[in-house]
Amino acid sequence: MRQVLALATALLMVAGGLLASAPAVAQPAKGEIVIGVQCDRTGATQIVGVVLCPGTHDYIALVNSKGGVEGHKIKALEIDHEYKVPPSIEAYERHKKDGAVSIMVYGTPHIYALAAKLTEDRIPGTSPGFGSAAAADGQRYPYIFPIAATYWSQAAAAVDYAKKQLGGSLKGKKIAYIFYDNPAGREPLPVLEELQKLEGFEMRTFAVPPPGVEMGAQVLDIAQRYRADFVISHLFGRSPSVAIKELKRVGFSLKKVVGFVWGAAEADVEAAGGYGVAEGYSALQFAGVGDDYPVIKEIKEMYKKEGKPEPKEMKESVYYNRGVFLAAIHVEAIRNALKAKPDGKITGVDTKAGFEKIKNFTLGGLVPPIEITPTDHEGGGLVQVWQVSGGKWVKRTDWFRAYPEVVAKVIKEAK
Repeated sequence: MRQVLALATALLMVAGGLLASAPAVAQPAKGEIVIGVQCDRTGATQIVGVVLCPGTHDYIALVNSKGGVEGHKIKALEIDHEYKVPPSIEAYERHKKDGAVSIMVYGTPHIYALAAKLTEDRIPGTSPGFGSAAAADGQRYPYIFPIAATYWSQAAAAVDYAKKQLGGSLKGKKIAYIFYDNPAGREPLPVLEELQKLEGFEMRTFAVPPPGVEMGAQVLDIAQRYRADFVISHLFGRSPSVAIKELKRVGFSLKKVVGFVWGAAEADVEAAGGYGVAEGYSALQFAGVGDDYPVIKEIKEMYKKEGKPEPKEMKESVYYNRGVFLAAIHVEAIRNALKAKPDGKITGVDTKAGFEKIKNFTLGGLVPPIEITPTDHEGGGLVQVWQVSGGKWVKRTDWFRAYPEVVAKVIKEAK
C-alpha cells in the first residue's frame, strides 16, 4: 500500500511540471476561509467522532467570536463519512468545490485513499495520530500533515514505557501486540520489529478482525498460553473497551498494558465497565486530558456569555480536546498564510506553507511544543502516558518521544 502511495505522489509531483500548471482553488469572494472537516458520527468509530468534531466546531466558534483570523471568519464544513472510504472521497470533492484551503481527514484508510488527490490538487490534509507514518517526511508527502505522533512514534513510545515498567530491560521479555486487523493496526509493525531486534525481546502479534468486538480467544492466548510480560494494544472504536474487559476477566494485570492513542478515552473506560474495572490501564495521549487548560476555559466562558450550558461533549475530554487542537492547528496555518497574503485570497499552497511555519505551538500547554517544517510534517512525535487510577485518568509522564533514531531510520527506508 505504501509503495502505491509513494508512487502516486511522486508521479503527481513530476511528469513535466504537472503540478506547477494545475490551478489551486481560490477562496470564495465573500472573504470566509473554508476548512473541510471529515467526521464519523454514525459509523464504526462514532465513539470518537461524536466528541472530537464538536470540539473542532467549538474552537472555530471561539475564533470567530473574536473576529476571526486576521479579520477573516473561518467556515468549517463538516461531512459525516461513516468511516467509509467512498463517502470520504465524495466529501473531499465537495470540500474542494467549496474552496477549502485545508482538509481534516478522518481515518487511516481515508488518508491513504486521498493522498494522491491532496497532492494533485495542492490542498493540505491532516491525519493526527493516524494514517501513513511515512508521511512525516514532508519532502516525499508534501501535502500530508500527521501533525501529531504517528503510529511509528506511538510504537516507539509504547516500547519505551514497557521497558521502564519492566525494570529497565526488555531482553528476553515477552511482548504481545494486539491490534485491529486493518491497515491502521498493521502500520506500527516495522518499528516494533526494529525495536525487537534492538532490545532483544520476544514479540507475538494478535490480530483482531473487524469490527473488533470478539477477541476472547486472543486474550486467552496472551494471558495463559503465551504468558506475556507486557501488552501493547492498538485498538479503536469499541475494541479498546472489549480488550480491557477481557484482559480483566482472565486475570491479566492491566498495569502491564499500554494502549495507543485511540484506546485512551473516557468512553473506552466507561464502556469497559467503569474506572474500577479499568484500574491500572495506561494509554498514550498526544493532547492533554481534562479541562484545566486556558483554551478550554475560554470556550466555557464563550458558552457562559451566550447564556448556554457547557457542551456535554466537554466531559469526554480526551477526544474533545483533540478536536480543539485539530481546529487550532489548522487556524494557525491559515493565520500564517494570511500574514503572507493579507487580502485573504489564499489557496491550499499558501496554507501548506502556513503549516510549515508553525513553531513552538503548545495551545497553552494542551499539546507538546509542535514545530512543523518542510521536511518534518509530524511536528516532533511527542506523547504523554496517562493511567486509570483512583477513578480518573492520571498523568504518569511528561511529554516525551522515544527511539527517534529508529523511527527516522524506518521513515527513510519506507517505500
